[in-house]
Amino acid sequence: QLQLVESGGGLVQPGGSLRLSCAASRFTLDYFTIGWFRQAPGKEREGISCISKSGGPTNYVDSVKGRFTVSRDNAKNTVYLQMNSLKPEDTAVYYCAASTNHYCSGHVSVYAYWGQGTQVTVSS
Repeated sequence: QLQLVESGGGLVQPGGSLRLSCAASRFTLDYFTIGWFRQAPGKEREGISCISKSGGPTNYVDSVKGRFTVSRDNAKNTVYLQMNSLKPEDTAVYYCAASTNHYCSGHVSVYAYWGQGTQVTVSS
């Protein structure tokens, strides 16, 4: 079974940056479409970014477009979410998830494999 491990969360001031990592063992992440989701307290989990399998296109929700960048490092079998110009409203638990679908989706139900989540807090 594919296991995903997120890391890189933490406390950052508004305007700062963080890079989240989503790593896997035993399976090659390039064979999966990887989605990034976040869930703030009292809110539903929302899809914010996605990178399709095997070098396919990326996708972003409007609220993070231009600030967040998703990428792969196949040598490290890791997917990254670079987050710049962070805002207090970006505070949430961030999850990566994997799907065998070829195309990106922001729907939770599409993704069969999930990491444990990493907390991102943006506060002064």
